[in-house]
Amino acid sequence: MKLVIVESPAKCTTIKKYLGEDYRVEASLGHVRDLATRGKGGLGVDVDNGFAPTYIINKDKEAVVYKLRNAAREADEVILATDPDREGEAIAWHLAVVLGLNPQTAKRLEFHEITRDSITEAMKHPRTIDGNLVASQETRRILDRIIGFKLSTLMYKKIHSRSAGRVQSATLKLIADHDKEVDEFIPKEYWNILLNAKVGKKDFALTFLGEDGKAIEVNNEEQARAIINSIPDDLKVVSVNKEYRFKESKEPFTTSTMQQEAFSRLKFKTDKTQKEAQKLYEGINLGNEHVGLITYMRTDSTRLSSTYVARAQAYIIETFGKEYLGKVKKEHKAELAQDAHEAIRPTSNHRTPESVRPYLSNDQYRLYKLIYNRALASLMKPKKEEVLVVVLQGGRYTFKFELTHTVFKGYEIVLHDPDEPKDYSDSFPSIKEGDSLPVSKKDCEQKFTQAPARYSEAKLVKLMEEVGIGRPSTYASTIKILRDRKYVDDVGGILTTTDQGKKTSYVLNKYFPEIVDAKYTAQMESKLDNIQEGNSSRLDILTNFYTSFNDQVVRATHIMYVDEDEPTGELCPVCGSPLVIKNGVNGQFVGCSNYPNCKYVKKEPKKELEYIDELCPVCGKPLVKRKDKKGKEFIACSGYPTCHYVKPTEQKPAEIVKTCPQCGGGLIRKRGKYGYFLACNNYPKCTYMEKIIRKKRK
Repeated sequence: MKLVIVESPAKCTTIKKYLGEDYRVEASLGHVRDLATRGKGGLGVDVDNGFAPTYIINKDKEAVVYKLRNAAREADEVILATDPDREGEAIAWHLAVVLGLNPQTAKRLEFHEITRDSITEAMKHPRTIDGNLVASQETRRILDRIIGFKLSTLMYKKIHSRSAGRVQSATLKLIADHDKEVDEFIPKEYWNILLNAKVGKKDFALTFLGEDGKAIEVNNEEQARAIINSIPDDLKVVSVNKEYRFKESKEPFTTSTMQQEAFSRLKFKTDKTQKEAQKLYEGINLGNEHVGLITYMRTDSTRLSSTYVARAQAYIIETFGKEYLGKVKKEHKAELAQDAHEAIRPTSNHRTPESVRPYLSNDQYRLYKLIYNRALASLMKPKKEEVLVVVLQGGRYTFKFELTHTVFKGYEIVLHDPDEPKDYSDSFPSIKEGDSLPVSKKDCEQKFTQAPARYSEAKLVKLMEEVGIGRPSTYASTIKILRDRKYVDDVGGILTTTDQGKKTSYVLNKYFPEIVDAKYTAQMESKLDNIQEGNSSRLDILTNFYTSFNDQVVRATHIMYVDEDEPTGELCPVCGSPLVIKNGVNGQFVGCSNYPNCKYVKKEPKKELEYIDELCPVCGKPLVKRKDKKGKEFIACSGYPTCHYVKPTEQKPAEIVKTCPQCGGGLIRKRGKYGYFLACNNYPKCTYMEKIIRKKRK
């Protein structure tokens, strides 16, 4: 028996089916070891001895490691099949160490999609663990530990900020600087000239081009009214031009562009997009098979494999016709991209979104459809439009309008939403140079320039990619850290820095300008990539960084101001010192300023119970209104905890869809982890349930 170790339990079932009975597949559940928190400064790194790390098995993984060790002892061979990225390589190396394997000879599988063909091919060509990739990840982890521990300790001590870090602090500065630009924006007045011309029975809105052939700014009402009053009642057509425009499809998704598109189209936050994509990658039960629907979802490349391209081209010809087949796009590679994996794409063209929809949750279906359509459309011909451009003259002023209709849908045949309104017409109205068109509307409106929009999660991810902060695997987690630390508020995916976030960014920029500088952070990412490629020394990079950084920490410790706690105006009842507002792990509280000599903490007075005009049917005490942890109101006995009575909420009985075939009861619609299903209303006596099969759209 051979043991194959993957990261996620969701992959085990799928891969086991592909490999057969001679293989046992187990999951490590991610990292099994991490840096210890002992030694000098609690870093788990011996700075004076070549930055030698001390690793320990994570407490929550001790049982996992015990199970894997037993399985490895019973196996004839151990094969490491962790994710195909820097973190996955490090996990494979740690597994080799804790299982007593030789990291230089241990078998390592690499596959980018969880399908039978991909797994079978990977098994034919195992490799060994990439030491450079492991060194790169280890260097990154040590850097993050040193920066995180030293900066976080200092920032909490001085200004009560809960953490700071290499990537998160640079990202916070991007948001804080942009918010400052928005807050300081001064609107400027301008006026729009609103003009409609009639062609036949239809009105067309015109675009104001300018005066005497030159573009002009209209900055006040007096100027706007003067223009309106100077425009004659009829406009002369000075030119009519027909032209063709071609709209190319977009490249297939990278992690960044997938997160941006999912936010703008589906309103998914970045971490939600990654979670749903992870499920699609790891495998979905399609009834007769369990298979991964998309390739690996952490990538910064737009490259498509030649195998996929050949299959997709055949599918396009078969489904839409040869006239829809386009060229393979030239690969777009960002300056700081690693290009370790191909773009995110479906593992099979014949698993169309509609064909697998019954097996997916609504969110999974919507994201899969986005990925499927984007990859397929990237290989199709552009959309072709015919455009009529009409330029008109009225006195000294020039206007224009455009009419468009689609000549050839091209890739849009895949993306077309049947509910999306189309404003295309099949033909243009009869109009020629020299015609006179009556003006049907003359008006003007006051406008003011708008401040730049706050960063959305999608915009921030795009910016992080452009400036080189982080990598595809860290975009979502970085934004989540900023939210969790209360450095940014997130309302509907729009990010704004909090007062604490602004203060944190300001102080870090003052005392540690390199750490929060996007260019410096990007350069560090490049250095880590150089280690991965075998072109740089891990020790040199760590030594050069630590010497400068540690000097900055020592200096800042002495000169950085302490953010004093805000006094409440009360005195401590224990020692008489002033009471102040403090920041703790669970939020603000009032405590003694003489801490740690005095550990008094003021307890908030309990809110008075709100009684209702009813008595408890169990014990006879009055009923009161209460709130649960989520803030939802309910009615319960005032005698709690002696009496646990809670008044039942009035609910409409669930509608019975059909009869239960097992007990004769009624099947009702319920919602579970993976969407809606039918279940018996006699539960728990009857546990019958069945899937809701969606009908395919015709």
